[in-house]
Amino acid sequence: MSINTINLSANYCFVIPCYNHSHALPKVLKSIEQYQLKCIVIDDGSSIEQAQKIKLITDQYAWVILIRLATNQGKGAAVINGLKYAYNQGYNYAVQIDADGQHDSNSITQLIEQSQLNPYSLISGCPIYDSSVPKHRLIARYITHFWVWIETLSLSIKDSMCGFRIYPLQATNKLLRRCKIGKRMDFDTDIMVKLYWQGTNSVFVPTKVTYPEDGVSHFKAVKDNLLISWMHTKLFFGMFPRMVSLIKRNFKKKKDQQHWSQIQERKGLWGLRFILKFYRLLGRRAAKAIMFPVICYFWLTGKKQRQASQQYLQRIKNHYDKIPFVEKKRLTSFNHFLRFGEALLDKLACWQGDIKINDIYIPNNQEFLNLIDEKKGIVLIGSHLGDIEMCRALAQLSHDVKINALVFNKNSSRFKQVLSEANNASTVNLIQVDTLGADTAIMLKQKLDAGEWIAIVGDRTSTNPHQRMQENAVSWANFLGSPAPFPKGPFILSSALNAPVYLFWGLKPNGRFQIHFELFSDNLKFSRKNRQAEIDLIIQKYAKRLEHYCLVSPLDWFNFYDFWDFNKPELNEATTKVDKNE
Repeated sequence: MSINTINLSANYCFVIPCYNHSHALPKVLKSIEQYQLKCIVIDDGSSIEQAQKIKLITDQYAWVILIRLATNQGKGAAVINGLKYAYNQGYNYAVQIDADGQHDSNSITQLIEQSQLNPYSLISGCPIYDSSVPKHRLIARYITHFWVWIETLSLSIKDSMCGFRIYPLQATNKLLRRCKIGKRMDFDTDIMVKLYWQGTNSVFVPTKVTYPEDGVSHFKAVKDNLLISWMHTKLFFGMFPRMVSLIKRNFKKKKDQQHWSQIQERKGLWGLRFILKFYRLLGRRAAKAIMFPVICYFWLTGKKQRQASQQYLQRIKNHYDKIPFVEKKRLTSFNHFLRFGEALLDKLACWQGDIKINDIYIPNNQEFLNLIDEKKGIVLIGSHLGDIEMCRALAQLSHDVKINALVFNKNSSRFKQVLSEANNASTVNLIQVDTLGADTAIMLKQKLDAGEWIAIVGDRTSTNPHQRMQENAVSWANFLGSPAPFPKGPFILSSALNAPVYLFWGLKPNGRFQIHFELFSDNLKFSRKNRQAEIDLIIQKYAKRLEHYCLVSPLDWFNFYDFWDFNKPELNEATTKVDKNE
């Protein structure tokens, strides 16, 4: 998309807070000159010498208006003065950019594009840092992100500290009349959170941020950190009377919101990236601590997922006499959610190389090693019980075995991107099954012939309920006491690939990693005459093994929806036959 330039200069202007930045200001003004917008520079009580230089600089540009404050009142006060002036001059939007040259002016086009697409939203840069960023700044930023999540009861604010943004002036001026906003280094976060409380969403645009070697920082470590801490304290307590409305807002469907799935994906991607960076900076314990309140939030607000967890765990409790490792009191939906969060850290740890093959218990380890030594292609059928990614990472990093995983692109692209940031090798062998065709099947056969392994999940049917109920797509099998729909596709594909088929699960039932690996079929084949009955039989066999391992490690079940959904048919003869054999 390109900017709609009609009345652009009448609607948009720049606001630049400036305090003793005469050395960097000329470069900033030169970089934004191309946009042909009025610019309001607010001199926040600079020294006499600096003020004179700033005036000489701004006098060179007819489109620049200089406002000088008699005393230094803080960055926030300077921006507020600029925003009020812009609003009184009839502008609808103000582009805030710092005078120190940290912000990439090339991103202004994208910011304005998003402003035109989201006219009632605050548009903000989301920093992409280079090596110049001080590490302590990153850590402080992550701490602020965490508190903002709590203060808004939302993960939608990706970065509240970036001073590169576009304000919708009508909503902002309304807020400034009603509320007291921080006037110093607490300003950027304070106004973004309070605008969110008022109903103004934030939209984020990735932008490069650098810290110039000769840059001048006015951040006072002790004073400003205390100021920011006090701001978060006030925002935290200010959140409580708004808690109900904030939670309702998270579930409200916005009629003007487009591409809902893409918006959710971006939210999830940023959250995963945040956890990965926190993991790298401070280690697993710190990442686990920061994840705990996030898991609490999703447990409290995820009603459907919580109910699905409770229903599944009740089925497990009905089979409690068969559970070998866990205590009944641990089988709660909250612990279930916590285990899901821990599994996320396990995935990152595996691809980071923090979990070694010696840390894992493999009951039939010799058979596993023999398969590796044979360098023979096999098909692995897994599930959303346990951690497939852990198995794939350990096989590739510890034994140089390539496991090609078939994934649904729409549901996995967020995590694929994060894994690639943990280890580039993690995404080399991911294959999208939403585009699976003859060419893909031929390619998979070639990989098997080359001694590589193919991994498929056998428990996830289509997200389209009509497709799930089609006779040629789904087979119903008895699972934890009731019929459940299983996809036929993975088993038909395994048959076509003409290779040995193994079942595998990466579990953590008692705090220690376990990889269970067992032969399912030397060569899975279905006859033309009894094809349907034979497929039903093999799927029921798979369902029984899945049930067994659910009882071994119940909290490793990561299908957070009603797995037994839709009308349940009577169990067929194939189901009864396998049950008796088992």
